[in-house]
Amino acid sequence: MTRLLVLQPDDNDPVARLGDWLTGAGAVLDVVKPHEQPLPTTLDGYQGVVCLGGAMGALDDVDHPWLADVRKLLSHAVSKRVPTLAICLGAQLLAAATGGQVRRSPKGPEVGVLLVAKRDAAGNDPLFGELPWTPDVLQFHEDEIALLPPTAELLASSPKYPNQAFRVGDNAYGVQFHIETTPEIVLGWARGAPEAAACTRPGQLDPDNLARGHEDIREVWQPFAERFVRFAGGELSRQRNLPLV
Repeated sequence: MTRLLVLQPDDNDPVARLGDWLTGAGAVLDVVKPHEQPLPTTLDGYQGVVCLGGAMGALDDVDHPWLADVRKLLSHAVSKRVPTLAICLGAQLLAAATGGQVRRSPKGPEVGVLLVAKRDAAGNDPLFGELPWTPDVLQFHEDEIALLPPTAELLASSPKYPNQAFRVGDNAYGVQFHIETTPEIVLGWARGAPEAAACTRPGQLDPDNLARGHEDIREVWQPFAERFVRFAGGELSRQRNLPLV
């Protein structure tokens, strides 16, 4: 049994269908909302950590003092080499916790079903190696990881926001984008952040377009989630071996 600690910083970003993919692959999820309940003091008994997104900034400790506890726990996961998957705000928290820099981007919001491009280093990664070179993702953010942590390896980029996916050490992954959403969740975010939603290309947030986009995302990222469960359970090597040519 692979037991995962799921950190949910925002009620409006649940684990949703990512949770279905993880449990379908054999994981057991313990969901903790750090804005409502204390975080575990140790990761003993957990084989992995998932940290979801949220509307707040990664350094908004004045309004959300519990963010410091999340960063501390993510730093602890890295030091203990506990497999970690951090999404959007989670990725920013992971970056900040391990020496990176996070800020409000001067480039403006990135919103919609878009593509990111894998970097060469991703080809030898146990989780990213089998992804297509330009996977579909869901973007909905205004903050950016301006500088990766010193020990991080860049795995995916986009023209507007270069640091889209990275790995800290050999166990902790951050992705600036979302893979967990449903069309309904995204439409709810758009209603709550109309200025950011207005920056999308025409038709990006149409329900039919979101439905098609989320099916494309599922095809790519459900197997990725299943690989993460195998990775956390010790069934997948930390370094993917490529065939000799």
